[in-house]
Order: sequence, then structure tokens, then C-alpha cells
Amino acid sequence: MKRHVSKGITPEIAANLAEIEAMDDASIDLSDMPEVTDWSNAVRGKFYRPVKQQLTLRLDADVVHWFKTHADGERGYQTKINAALRRFVEDEMARERAA
Repeated sequence: MKRHVSKGITPEIAANLAEIEAMDDASIDLSDMPEVTDWSNAVRGKFYRPVKQQLTLRLDADVVHWFKTHADGERGYQTKINAALRRFVEDEMARERAA
């Protein structure tokens, strides 16, 4: 697989990367990097952040109030609204596929 090499990489590093890229996986020495088998301290979503789009949306006051009172503090209500909308969209997509 071809990969783009940044302009800031030295020719020596670029040569090393090309050499490693040409190697087959079995010949790469991973002894100083043992396989992780205990994922008990792993954090889900630590690096992945979905693309968000900021917009103005008018919602009924009672709906907003419900989400604000059922969220973890004032900041969590938008996340709860997003999760509810996502569940709705996923359900609708499943119905469309089944039809």
C-alpha cells in the first residue's frame, strides 16, 4: 500500500520507512512491543471523535426541559438529544432495509 510521506521527513527516515513498508509482516521484530491482552483499562472513544455540525434547531420547550432534567448536568442534554435522534435514524434505516 502506498502511503504519503510528509515533506518534513528526512531522506534517512524516508528510506527506513520504505524499507519497513517493503517487509512482510512476519519478518518485523515486535519483541520490544508485546501484544496487549488486558484491555481492562481501555477507554472507549478516546481517539475517535465523530464529525459534528453546529446548527440552530428549534425544539419544543417541554422536550428541551425533559432532556435537560434527565441529562448529567446542563452540558449533557445535547448529547442525549443526539443519541435519541441517532437511535431514531438507525431504527428508520433498519425499517427501510427490511421493506
